[in-house]
Amino acid sequence: MSYYPPVGFYFKVQISGASSDDDAAFSEVSGLDTEIEIEEIKEGGENAFSHRLPGRVKYGNLVLKRGILAKGSQFAQWCQSVLQSEWNGAVQCQDLNVFLLDASGQPLLTWNCAHAWPVKWSVGAFNANQNDIAVETLEFAYRQLRRS
Repeated sequence: MSYYPPVGFYFKVQISGASSDDDAAFSEVSGLDTEIEIEEIKEGGENAFSHRLPGRVKYGNLVLKRGILAKGSQFAQWCQSVLQSEWNGAVQCQDLNVFLLDASGQPLLTWNCAHAWPVKWSVGAFNANQNDIAVETLEFAYRQLRRS
C-alpha cells in the first residue's frame, strides 16, 4: 500500500506525555512552518550585488481550530491556566505533537512543537442566520519545530 501522497484530513494533536484519550481533537491545524531569516551585507564599492547570509531560524505560530467543547480537558485546562494567569508566575510550556495518520490510525509523520505556550484563544462569531458550529481557535508560540 502506498502512502504517497498522504491525506491531510486524518490527524491528531496531543500534549507530549498526555494520555491518548484526552480530548485534543481539532478540525484544522496550521502554522507548521520554519524560515531562516536572511541578512544582507552591502560591501562598500560593490553595487552589483549584496552578500546574503543565513540568519536566525524563526517559526510561525501553531493555530488549532475546533468546535467549542463544553467540558474541560487537560488541553483546555492548560491553555486556560496560562492565559488567565495574570503573569504572576512562570509560563508553563508543553511540547505539542501533531500526528498525520494513515488509514489505520498510525502516525505517518510527526511534528513536535517544542516548548509551546498559548498566546491567543478566540471564539468565532455567533450568527443566528447561519447553521454553523461554534468554533474556537487556539494559537501557540513555540521555540522549535522538529519533524520525524
